[in-house]
Amino acid sequence: MSAQFEAVRACYGIGPADRLVAAFAPFALYGPALGIPVAVPDCDITKPASLHADALADACAAIDATIVFAAPAALDGVLASQESLSPGGREALGSLRLVLSAGAPVPRRILEAFGRLAPGAELHTPYGMTEALSIADIDLATLAAVRPGRGVCVGHPVEGVQIRIEPLGGGDGETGEIVVSAPWQSLGYDGLWATTDHARSLDEQGVEWHRTGDVGRLDAEGRLWVEGRLAHVVATADGPVTPVPLEIAAEAATGLRCAVIGVGPAGCAQVVVVVDREGKAGLADTDLDTTVRGALAPQPIAAVLTAPAFPVDRRHNSKIDRTRLGHWAGALLAGGSAPRRI
Repeated sequence: MSAQFEAVRACYGIGPADRLVAAFAPFALYGPALGIPVAVPDCDITKPASLHADALADACAAIDATIVFAAPAALDGVLASQESLSPGGREALGSLRLVLSAGAPVPRRILEAFGRLAPGAELHTPYGMTEALSIADIDLATLAAVRPGRGVCVGHPVEGVQIRIEPLGGGDGETGEIVVSAPWQSLGYDGLWATTDHARSLDEQGVEWHRTGDVGRLDAEGRLWVEGRLAHVVATADGPVTPVPLEIAAEAATGLRCAVIGVGPAGCAQVVVVVDREGKAGLADTDLDTTVRGALAPQPIAAVLTAPAFPVDRRHNSKIDRTRLGHWAGALLAGGSAPRRI
């Protein structure tokens, strides 16, 4: 933990003059660990997506905050409620120098929109996990200059981190599980010996590596691109299909949140796209179906569905539970009814 705190301090130039608002409650621990004041917004900490702009601004004003950390869903909640901000609230957000967002891939549109609320802040998206944070980092300015590629670009490894890619079987040889080594990675899981054994490995040089469970690739400039979770890769008859690149293309075409899932047995699973559309569950209408298929061509799509709300993780409200969504879609496509809640 000490090594992790020092890495975070060095990466973001955090000093004694900084003050942190942690919209993700566990990250409030970083304040005392880094020796700076910290505040948590007045909101339901079990539902980060419910964060209101006034609550964030009040927390910033209370300590004259210079740094904010919030999950993408929390930032989205702030943006949706920004019209209620008072001049003082806007001033508090405008005084920020650094905004960090992580917990799931962060859409560029959210960073750009929040940047207009906090024009003096650098916006960064650290990549990492509970077991190893941070692994890579990228800021909005750099992200905007990167040409579109497969998945979400999360930047170069931070100092002290090594990254390698273990290729997926039947894949292109470039995409694979992201495996990392860092001085601050955890040593294992309490009481979960099999999980620890699966996640950790030593190479011939004695370097300890951690399997992240994420899939992605390194580009020619050494930047890391994340394409989804290993558990969510669709094992089709033509090879593995990673979800995030297709989701980005579908969302760009529709303006709606989309999830790519697999339905059917591994090795011959079919790619299905689910579109988040309030109040409607079932097969997509013809226009939406055509738009999605056109955006994802030549990838074969078995079906385009709509769901009233996506199941997401409890901690950040940002990661889509594609496994649960896949069970729902499988039952629907097998002739079952489409419940409003998944």
